[in-house]
Amino acid sequence: MTRQIFLDTETTGLDPKQGHRIIEVAGVEMFNRRPTGKHFHRYLNPDREIDAGAVAVHGLTAEFLQDKPRFADIVDELIEFLAGAELVIHNAPFDIGFLNSELVRLNRQPMTVYCPEVLDTLKLAKDIHPGQKNNLDALCRRYEVDNTNRTFHGALLDAELLAAVYLGMTRGQESLMMDVEVASSQVQATNSSATPIRVISASTDELSEHEATLAVIQKESRGACLWLAEASV
Repeated sequence: MTRQIFLDTETTGLDPKQGHRIIEVAGVEMFNRRPTGKHFHRYLNPDREIDAGAVAVHGLTAEFLQDKPRFADIVDELIEFLAGAELVIHNAPFDIGFLNSELVRLNRQPMTVYCPEVLDTLKLAKDIHPGQKNNLDALCRRYEVDNTNRTFHGALLDAELLAAVYLGMTRGQESLMMDVEVASSQVQATNSSATPIRVISASTDELSEHEATLAVIQKESRGACLWLAEASV
């Protein structure tokens, strides 16, 4: 059973070592590759100015954030939401660096204590698509994820888009999980009833569709499709 949180932040600038702060944080929960509908989203008052370049990216101004809570006000709620989940982040070192900086300010433990597992989807995308653009907009186009509402970067919207992109990038894993679930249900049916299991063979069209799916997995995994490997033995 896998609980994942797709996480994103927006900040006052690029480097927490220069005193830049988190001004928006959001996480979207998925359990066993299925969205649960649960999410966390807060705007934050950074108690400092926001770089003009950052405002141009996310559109968040100091005036808008003036009456928002501070990171210290929401840290316990955030950790409670994230704790124990695998964090899935695009360019994870950036967001984790900012989160750790905020936690250090409060004399709290680093993120690895609460969430030891972090998956960087930027690294994953570079492994799958070397030499290509792998920012979130490029991945949305590649995996046909609708990002037409993304005028500015926004933590919640970007976390939701990342979740959809991730499912596209790891589609082979999803197929494997579906096969495991079907096999498990068949075993349960066998153990709970003496009635023989009815076996329905795949049609010609279904077999053709299956072969087409394997071809896609073979291409996206760069020749690592296990089903095709087994068939060739």
